[in-house]
Amino acid sequence: MAPAPGLTSRFGRLWTRFDGPSRLAGVDLARGFAVLGMLAAHLLDTERVLTPDPSTWVTLVNGRSSILFAVLAGVSISIVTGGTRPLEPARRPRASARLAMRGALLWVIGVLLVMTGVPVYVILPAYALLFVLALPFLGVRARGLFLTAGALALVMPWIQPVLDAAPVWTGVGGEELAALVGWNYPFTTWIAFLLAGMGIGRLDLRALPEQALLVTAGAALALAGYGAALLTAPAAAGDAYLAAVLTAEDHSSGLWEVIGSGGFAIAAIGVCLLLCRTPLRWIAIPVRAVGSMPLTAYVLQLVVWAVVALALLGDTSDLYGIREAGLFTPLTLGLIVFCTAWTLLIGRGPLEMLVDRVVKAVVGRDAATAAP
Repeated sequence: MAPAPGLTSRFGRLWTRFDGPSRLAGVDLARGFAVLGMLAAHLLDTERVLTPDPSTWVTLVNGRSSILFAVLAGVSISIVTGGTRPLEPARRPRASARLAMRGALLWVIGVLLVMTGVPVYVILPAYALLFVLALPFLGVRARGLFLTAGALALVMPWIQPVLDAAPVWTGVGGEELAALVGWNYPFTTWIAFLLAGMGIGRLDLRALPEQALLVTAGAALALAGYGAALLTAPAAAGDAYLAAVLTAEDHSSGLWEVIGSGGFAIAAIGVCLLLCRTPLRWIAIPVRAVGSMPLTAYVLQLVVWAVVALALLGDTSDLYGIREAGLFTPLTLGLIVFCTAWTLLIGRGPLEMLVDRVVKAVVGRDAATAAP
């Protein structure tokens, strides 16, 4: 019995949206890896020293997954605001309003996730602030974005330790304020990652030379950052300020982490774009599906975590208890299956649809742009 024409037509539309010419499969793949990497960083024992032993490679998800997530946010911002050619001035006010509204909604969702008590540093409040900080750069081309990102990457790690030591974080309400602004991903330094991603999004990401350039440049930055961390370690020893600046330690916002892990993220995006030029793009469909709805996937993993922890342990904040319960594997597989089925049968992620509808209702529609 032949399938109903309407069903075939709907599936065709969904497939075109997911894998059509306007969709960058490599960006979806990179986002999928970023989401799953953050889940691994939370639920697996990743506190290991990286060695040639494959059992230690899991430590790569620490810090790098969230930085990749931030760089990809910049890529998406550029793609939906003109791609290789920034929006003309007449369209930027509406685009800025839409982006600011998305940031506000992300902040609300992030605060709600913080209130679950799940013992992770929720990235969405920092995301929201970064979206607002991105507004003045919507009309800037790739060169200007890369130069600005590079300057901030070199300067802000020297200022970050001073900001981290500000009395506001240790005073009354300091911990709550840090959660509300996502200070574990300090926007003062992380804006460099977002702007670098915006610069990437202004490139022709379907072109092989640009994809190869991302891999080459990213790998060079990663080697420079991590190599410099090893070379400067003796000089930084014994000096608390230099130790905070001249480090590649995960989540430190140190100079060498910004350069090294930022380069790692750039190279990872390039590798994913290259992989999706090959038949591997079909094998990667489940991970791409996760990356096509990153907000839904990120929120869902934390909500399920909170529900399971409450049911099994009676405490959502018991990190070691939930790790011992072995939540990572079933949660990861469940997330992949859910996202794949939803993408192929329904389309856009539920939270992505909700946010888009609220933004359109409040700000209005804008002319169609390429899908990220």
